[in-house]
Amino acid sequence: MSEKKPVSGLGRGLAALIDEAKRPAGGPNVPADGAGAPGGVREVEIGRIRPNPAQPRMHFDEESLAELAQSIAKRGVLQPILLRPDGDNFQLVAGERRWRAAQRAQLHTIPAIVRDIDDAASAEIALIENVQREDLNAIEEAEGYRALISNFGHTQEDLANLVHKSRSHIANLLRLLDLPEGVKQSLLRGEISMGHARAVASAADPEALVRQIVENGLSVRQAEALAKQERPRQASDARPRKGPQPIDADLAALERQLGDMLGLKVKVAHDGRSGTVTLHYSSLDQLDMVCQRLSGEPI
Repeated sequence: MSEKKPVSGLGRGLAALIDEAKRPAGGPNVPADGAGAPGGVREVEIGRIRPNPAQPRMHFDEESLAELAQSIAKRGVLQPILLRPDGDNFQLVAGERRWRAAQRAQLHTIPAIVRDIDDAASAEIALIENVQREDLNAIEEAEGYRALISNFGHTQEDLANLVHKSRSHIANLLRLLDLPEGVKQSLLRGEISMGHARAVASAADPEALVRQIVENGLSVRQAEALAKQERPRQASDARPRKGPQPIDADLAALERQLGDMLGLKVKVAHDGRSGTVTLHYSSLDQLDMVCQRLSGEPI
């Protein structure tokens, strides 16, 4: 089951576009801009390319961009970018990091594939490319999901299938966007993890709790315990709820962490001494991905 399979959630059209854009550019025989078979790899003038307004990635690491520019200056661009027509020019769909680095390397043209792609597909491909390469921070990924929901009517289930993540992963990320700006900035700076951010979301004063986390180096479980203590206490005469008891906070945190790591819904059942871990997958591709991760094979 280690053989790589196309991402079924994309559908054949988007999967084919991404696969084609990942092929090597073809060396010195790449045709000039506008030449060759329609839609094939061609050389496009860098000055005629505009960034994608739906690009979810807002931050580009300067050091890694400089390293890529040095590599491109020596070896050229080995993988074509994906463009769509924009009047007499072109708009980026995938490959903005390569485009930026090529500019730094002072190239005049860059190998590209040009396709007629609508706004929805362009936003989807830009998000998928970054998610697959783990180039986005949690806030950028969440913003990308929110844009697809608000602009193109996607559901959380649609997005889960699109990027091969669990629906709970999508929902948890979207909840991060409701956090105070100070908390989101701490997450962007790497001062707290996504687990910390989820924990402080339920606190009476999330920003104050973040300061405690940063100053004292608190773990996610410690942050969850403090957030629980800060919640307004229920009236002592409140009637007890019927039905199943809430899951233990530590087990709930463990389920979320495992779910985020694997991109699947995870259920942990523990009876005090032993228990079970259940993984829920929606396709054979997801099962194959988990098997590769557990066996240590590259994905």
